Amino acid sequence: MQQTFMAAARLCALSPFVFAAGSLAIAADTTAQLPELHIEAQRILSMTLADVETARAAMALTPGGASVIDAESFRDARVSTLQDALGYSAGVFVQPRFGSEESRLSIRGSGLQRTFHLRGIKLMQDGVPINQADGGGDFQALEPLATRYIEVWRGGNALQYGASSLGGAINYVSPTGHDAPRLTVRAETGAFGYLRSQIATGFVAGDIDGYLSVSSFKQDGFRDHARQDTQRVVGNIGLRIAPSLETRFFMQAAKSDSELPGNLTRAQLQANPRQAALANITGDQKRDIDLWRVSNRTVWLVGNGLRVELSAYYADKDLFHPIFQVLDQRSKDFGAELRVVSEATLAGLPHRLVAGVGAARGDTDDDRYVNVAGRRGGRTNKLDTTARNIESYVESQLTFAPAWTAVVGTQYTHARRKSRDLCFAGGPLTCAGSDESFARTFDGWSPKLGMRHDVSPSMQLFANVSRSFEPPSFGELTGGATVIDSLRAQRATTWEAGSRGDFAWGRYDFALYHARVTDELLAYTLNLGGAPVSTTLNVPKTIHRGIEFAADGRFGAGFEWRQALLYNDFRFDNDPLFGDNRLPGVPRTLFRGELGYRFHAAPGGPLKIAASTEWSPQRYAVDMANTEFADDYALFGVRVQQQVGKQFSWFIEGRNLSDRRYAATTNVVRDFSALAAGARNVYLPGDGRAVYAGIEWKM
Repeated sequence: MQQTFMAAARLCALSPFVFAAGSLAIAADTTAQLPELHIEAQRILSMTLADVETARAAMALTPGGASVIDAESFRDARVSTLQDALGYSAGVFVQPRFGSEESRLSIRGSGLQRTFHLRGIKLMQDGVPINQADGGGDFQALEPLATRYIEVWRGGNALQYGASSLGGAINYVSPTGHDAPRLTVRAETGAFGYLRSQIATGFVAGDIDGYLSVSSFKQDGFRDHARQDTQRVVGNIGLRIAPSLETRFFMQAAKSDSELPGNLTRAQLQANPRQAALANITGDQKRDIDLWRVSNRTVWLVGNGLRVELSAYYADKDLFHPIFQVLDQRSKDFGAELRVVSEATLAGLPHRLVAGVGAARGDTDDDRYVNVAGRRGGRTNKLDTTARNIESYVESQLTFAPAWTAVVGTQYTHARRKSRDLCFAGGPLTCAGSDESFARTFDGWSPKLGMRHDVSPSMQLFANVSRSFEPPSFGELTGGATVIDSLRAQRATTWEAGSRGDFAWGRYDFALYHARVTDELLAYTLNLGGAPVSTTLNVPKTIHRGIEFAADGRFGAGFEWRQALLYNDFRFDNDPLFGDNRLPGVPRTLFRGELGYRFHAAPGGPLKIAASTEWSPQRYAVDMANTEFADDYALFGVRVQQQVGKQFSWFIEGRNLSDRRYAATTNVVRDFSALAAGARNVYLPGDGRAVYAGIEWKM
């Protein structure tokens, strides 16, 4: 075990040199240094949404894993899935479940075996949660094309944004009228009936600025029964009320219809990965979402380094979701947060204090019916669920000596989960079974202690220890075949050390972490009449440890490169049933990279040709008993992109050019060897060979 971990560490240390010699990457400013740590408010065009450089300066204050992804780094290729935007971010595991926007997203093993929706990461849009109040969430509200940059705060480093989960937080930040082009028109097309388009505009008129994006996405999908059809409207409008006071209103609307092709057996994947599971076709399984969301963010620069932020939001979502039964849900979520940032000195020393308190509530009307070819049959249950959260947090950063900063913080979370059963024998509505109503309360503290050393203007070292606290969502409590009201909150203690900065021909982000998790919420799949159904248990002790590494840069006359290496060593810890087995569901090692050359003197404008790879070199378990393993795989692609003048650009790219048949991700079961032959459908195939092309025009 130790040898494997150290070998991965050596691979991480050598990978920039090995990879530049023979593999993959993207542009970075090799002369750039870490941003100045003091943020000067007068340089910020918008107080409510920081620009990229200001966001990077804030990230550099963090004594742990954090990064900022400029949207320009992924707009020169297809932008469809979360992987397209987050795939080269250090520490982020993200895989589309069937070539779609629905993805498996995890940081440090968060929501490790959640193969549906989202758990374990606080997902935000412009600093306001996209997650529902219970912690679960969907990805369909996100439009990566309507993003200026993405902030990734891994693990306890998201404390300053009120996140207490193992995975941390991801924040998609919108353009404003100050940094958006007056007009953007974009179109993408390609394999499997793929079509994506966007028209967006930004404006500034005195003290008012605004941004609006309208987009559409359609595809038939690589697999049968995998059609998707999504439309989104995303916008914001800001008003500078006074030189030190700004408010901004946000609006999002999304309509997303997605067919679900389901899981295959190993034999089916190898024989024909494009087929859909029979139960998914006969049950017309799909996930249709209608969502609209409004929020406000107001910032007041009080003076003397004091900043006050107030945000509030309301979201309304309808979900029609025929799976093993028909889920018909109507959710309403709302919340508010007050956050104060002070940069006043403490005892004459540089000091930064962040404190906040937030409250959220979510109410869901959850109807369930027999699935009759994708339509509602007889009612099987009806639940009214309510989630309430109150979170308060404080973090203090004190520079006690030149280039040395100590960080201490804590968070308190109070969460309540209440479910009222309205359909049971003798109840208001009649269904089979007894009353499954319950009410649970969860309380926990999440302290943090860290240190940051600025070795030079271009290099930082950091270390920290933090705790996380994660109550179960209704996806765990009521989302399976039966209600499980005895689940406990997941807790963990994580140690982390790493570095980030610039080197001779690029920049890097590197971290080692080791987490001891108590009562981990592990989901696994049951097979009821051929239909997979998820259930959840608390595992007493597990260990999550790994390596997070990403780097990008330039060298020579025109070479550009980028890469991300993720090593995961997740295990049971002396478990009564599974001993020290590996936790299933996530590859042990995943490497992505790209190496390209930009021809600056090409006719029409700079032309870039790049080769890319995705490599999972080891088999990984799909069951807790470690009796079945997904195969290793390697994918290869090529991309050509050109910027023609300042306004027009185009790209053509090929993915999985060897047409490798592989599992992009899997379901998780307890003991694969104990399953009947007809219940061994656990694999979700990745897309086959595909070519995409796109154009973009800005003014």
